[in-house]
Amino acid sequence: MTAAPGRTRVQQVRERLAAALAPAVLLRRFGPVLGLLLLSGTLAVLSDHFLRFDNLMGVFRQSAVNALLALGQLAVIITAGIDLSVGSILGLCCVLVAMLVKAGVPPVLAVAGALAIGVLLGALNGVLFTKLRLPHPFIPTLGMMNFARGLALVLTGGFPVSELPAGFRFLGAGSIAWIPAPVLLVVFCCLLFHVFLRYTTYGRDTYAIGGNRQAALLSGIPVDRRLIMVYAISGGMSALGAIVLAGRMNSGFPLAGVGAELDSIAAVIIGGASFFGGMGTVAGTLVGALIMGVLRNGLNLLNVSSYWQTVVIGVVIVVAVWVDVVRQRATEKSRAVRR
Repeated sequence: MTAAPGRTRVQQVRERLAAALAPAVLLRRFGPVLGLLLLSGTLAVLSDHFLRFDNLMGVFRQSAVNALLALGQLAVIITAGIDLSVGSILGLCCVLVAMLVKAGVPPVLAVAGALAIGVLLGALNGVLFTKLRLPHPFIPTLGMMNFARGLALVLTGGFPVSELPAGFRFLGAGSIAWIPAPVLLVVFCCLLFHVFLRYTTYGRDTYAIGGNRQAALLSGIPVDRRLIMVYAISGGMSALGAIVLAGRMNSGFPLAGVGAELDSIAAVIIGGASFFGGMGTVAGTLVGALIMGVLRNGLNLLNVSSYWQTVVIGVVIVVAVWVDVVRQRATEKSRAVRR
């Protein structure tokens, strides 16, 4: 009578160990880090400038905006959604915050206003998706992408708003000791998102919705409210990225963030999240954003034409999606074998 429970525990340990060592799991957990190390090592061999301190700090600073967008995109993709409007919301908020500080509004109030607009537009994406019962978030976010970009162009006439106050620029261009301020902001946001996704009811609900939306609904999770929340978070992170970008570039320009939605999606998927929902980590997303930043920096150091850079990024995105599909198939196969 006492031997059976022992055998059961051993079997459970073996099953957990087998699940943890499954190729799909290992690829998702360690693949992004290995990819970043391999890419960095290759660029270090090809260019003497890559490992210089100033260049690495530049990579971190330039990757900050995409990392912020990718964190918001991560929350959406975990629910098996997608947000195509992050780049356009960034452009609109970049213009709005620049116009506010140029008009003499205190930087703190201007930043708060831009963040509020970003959250509002993101929440509107969620409301349109849930309340209109649209088949996929692709539809409302695509509409918002055009709406926000068009509004940014209307407000500025297509011209940038330049020469912003020095006090406003710290978040994008400043440093604390030798660490760029945007890097510290990204680290803080990563910690915040990690706690939110892993240790709060809202975060667990987000994963549950992505894992099985119908089951989440039947278990009592307020699915519509949670979806509105994650799209609002995505919009808020776009606005935060806009504030950093405006400070770094010393201007708010209406075409800021063109194509940023693709970079953010690529960072999330490269980092181990899945388009099918229910999985994804903050650490993986950060590594994915760094891979995108290192890749762009390396191509610049190697004097690769910007046109060819666009081609390379497109290939990376396709490969990232393909790897996601392969991971999903391998996961389903391993589950079937265990059953």
